[in-house]
Amino acid sequence: MRRRQPPPTPRHGERQLALPHSRTLFARVALVRIGAELVPGGVRFRVWAPGHRDVAVVIDGRDFALQREERGYFSTVVEGAKAGTRYQFRLADGDYPDPASRFQPDGPHGESEVIDPAFEWRPWRGMDRKNAVLYEMHVGTFTKEGTYAAAMQHLPKLADLGITILELMPVSEFPGAFGWGYDGVDLYAPTRLYGRPDDLRRFVDEAHAHGLGVILDVVYNHVGPDGNYLKQFTPHYFSEKYENEWGEPMNFDGEEAHGVREFIAGNAAYWVEEFHFDGLRIDATQSMFDASEKHILREIRERVRGALLVAENEPQDTRLLREHGLDALWNDDWHHTARVAATGFTEAYYTDYEGKARELASMATSGFLYQGQWYRWQKKRRGTPSRDIAPERLVCYLQNHDQIANSATGERLHQLTSRRRLHALTALLLLQPQTPMLFQGQEFGAKSPFLYFADHHEELAKKVRDGRREFLEQFPSIKGRELAAPEERRTFERCKLDHDDRDADLERLHRELLALRREQPFDGELRASAHGDECLVLRWFADGARDRLLIVNYGEPRTIEPQSDPLLAPPPGFERWARVWATSDDAAVLSKPTA
Repeated sequence: MRRRQPPPTPRHGERQLALPHSRTLFARVALVRIGAELVPGGVRFRVWAPGHRDVAVVIDGRDFALQREERGYFSTVVEGAKAGTRYQFRLADGDYPDPASRFQPDGPHGESEVIDPAFEWRPWRGMDRKNAVLYEMHVGTFTKEGTYAAAMQHLPKLADLGITILELMPVSEFPGAFGWGYDGVDLYAPTRLYGRPDDLRRFVDEAHAHGLGVILDVVYNHVGPDGNYLKQFTPHYFSEKYENEWGEPMNFDGEEAHGVREFIAGNAAYWVEEFHFDGLRIDATQSMFDASEKHILREIRERVRGALLVAENEPQDTRLLREHGLDALWNDDWHHTARVAATGFTEAYYTDYEGKARELASMATSGFLYQGQWYRWQKKRRGTPSRDIAPERLVCYLQNHDQIANSATGERLHQLTSRRRLHALTALLLLQPQTPMLFQGQEFGAKSPFLYFADHHEELAKKVRDGRREFLEQFPSIKGRELAAPEERRTFERCKLDHDDRDADLERLHRELLALRREQPFDGELRASAHGDECLVLRWFADGARDRLLIVNYGEPRTIEPQSDPLLAPPPGFERWARVWATSDDAAVLSKPTA
């Protein structure tokens, strides 16, 4: 048998990136145009500050004037500066950290530090997306230590489980001692809380050594309020034309928008180029407002050709895939229906979901549940057509950081439903053709909650606490209940995983299902049907012998009688279905044809 030869090692300045169907290419990614860059004999500092007459970089109390360039940029080379040099930019009204700082050793209010991006990377073939399984991780709570180094110790177990891609929640610098990361203020600086930049590089490199891809959750729709000094450099970073529920929206299409677009598109390229991330998960893309001829998402796509781009988009707009070139979308419909099926909870944004088998069967073959129908909760139409979207381009999940925390207690799903329902829905999640995602600890039944936590100063903490309560009061069952205070350290500490307290049976279930996902021939045409409200059938039509039949029953044990559903008929030449695998309680049964 002829052995496939590994691709050549990328040349300096090039990044090997994976494409669908295991194809690879070399994509030259443009280097970041702003910040502090090591050059022979010193450091080149460059910053965008339109409207300012003079800008200087301050190092050890000495000023070094920057020369004005076109389009609002200033730059200079400081001889003798080196990696580890701390600096700030001096404007007319004070000294501020670099908007494109690569590291803030004392947090977002302190000095910036020059970082050498050189790192000895091991060879990496790139990701195979065909059977991708995502795993969402918050570095600060994934281990007791809350560091990249500690998380690295668990990579072999995740790879052995069957995970193929890690999705890190945001790591850009944010204020305080703990937080989710979605209020980041230094978008180029990995937070000091989890380690130094090279610790993040080691984490990514070690993940690659275990066959794991790594993508990073990035927030480009707003910047956090505390430690945000962008306006000191120019108010043009933000737009007044639009409204964003989390803060001021970024200015992608107004006056001086070119600098903002470069800042954001360059940031995407930076994470791929300097940290070898295999892609990005882009937060709340519906709030990245842009009426330009070329949307900023398309510009990001062009800057990181070949990298995996996954979008969260609340309206579930497939134009992000069709027109902007992104690779995948989160499928909130799938989560909401599955959550109702598991718990019967139908408040707030779960109102328009019944949790019935027909909904899950429809999504197995058609993608989103809402593709333009009227959505009572929002009093408008929801969703866009997705029947022609390849199923692997939709990411489904039973749990994620938001949905666990959108409750009074942050309980995990296994604590809210029966074991039978959990087994059945887990089997459906991991065997259907859509790309599945697990949230940290889901695979072993973690007992720790996942709550909203954010360490802010007293005034902002009160606003955040009140805002969180107001948001959760859309759920009548939560209204008036005591909630964990986001700013209290014990709220954060309670969310840390205990890797020694594991449900072995649940972990075994996940391992078996992921092995089936890899090893079974789930190909051919997929069709699905419902049998009552809590039982559905999935049938893959291949060449007969490769046909597969999956029965998922998350209700009471039952048999399907009469067997009038044509999906249950064995292929011609075969007499019956033989069991390949089943949960211990037959909540899910996978079969193949046999003579």
